Amino acid sequence: MSHHDHDHHDHDHHDHEPHAHGTGHGHAGHSHAPRDFGRAFAIGVGLNAGFVALEGVAGWFTGSLALLADAGHNLSDVAGLLLAWAAVAMTRMAATERRTYGFGRSTILASLANAMLLLLAVGAILWEAVHRFMAPQAIDTWTVAGVAGAGIVINAATAMLFFGGAKDDLNIRGAYLHMLADAAVSLGVVIAALAIAATGWLWLDGAVSILIAVVIAWGTWSLLTESTQLALDGVPRGVDHSAVRTYLASLPGVSAVHDLHIWALSTTDTALTAHVVRPGATLDDTFLASIADDLRARFAIGHTTIQVEHEAVCAACSLHR
Repeated sequence: MSHHDHDHHDHDHHDHEPHAHGTGHGHAGHSHAPRDFGRAFAIGVGLNAGFVALEGVAGWFTGSLALLADAGHNLSDVAGLLLAWAAVAMTRMAATERRTYGFGRSTILASLANAMLLLLAVGAILWEAVHRFMAPQAIDTWTVAGVAGAGIVINAATAMLFFGGAKDDLNIRGAYLHMLADAAVSLGVVIAALAIAATGWLWLDGAVSILIAVVIAWGTWSLLTESTQLALDGVPRGVDHSAVRTYLASLPGVSAVHDLHIWALSTTDTALTAHVVRPGATLDDTFLASIADDLRARFAIGHTTIQVEHEAVCAACSLHR
């Protein structure tokens, strides 16, 4: 006999019904839905699009290739913000017969894309730095420093809009790191410009650029590895697979646990499936509801399916664990 816990809808409502073939099934409430950062995205996109226009105009009138190049780079940041924003919007779209889990995974793909955009930015900065070392160029230091100073304010302010969600939502963290990286780039430009104005050492521009690139790469690595982990259906950060198995094995009447799988439905919602061996068990909706509640409260796993068996089955499963 197999049992699956039934859907725990919003407001922690429990609804247990027998499933066809004598089973029941269910999922814990999606209590970890992403916070609404729509206003933050709208402000961030508006500020950064305006800054791109400012840099473009300043670069054109001053003849500064550096400002024009940075305007192009910041345009890619607007694209990154739009990507993360679209992913958040897609998580609110209803599931379909073809996409039964909905579109939550779009936030994982957006996180991965933003990590790759950041690494591409690092490569572009390093490439430009090498060229500046080989052929140092005089710059209009005060104009460049002034525009970059505005960039620090705009990018740092945008980053702070996402600070509250950067810890718990990988997609929001991608947007946050993108803006923080840009603030660091702008700060580096200011420092280099002022230092060049004071010393005349043109090589400082390239040296500061390389330092910034290293800092961005260091900060991006965790975003890249974690988003890749989630994209490959790995166990999300913060969920202890062994602890979950120990909890399930300790339940009353359970003699074994197998086929335990934990993966991310989105950057904020985690799913679990498991087979628990419970010799002599009968249909017990209370038992299943209790498991779903505990997994949600203790491990932040909001979508749970448990199959209860009298003895271990599916021994030949390719994913049997």
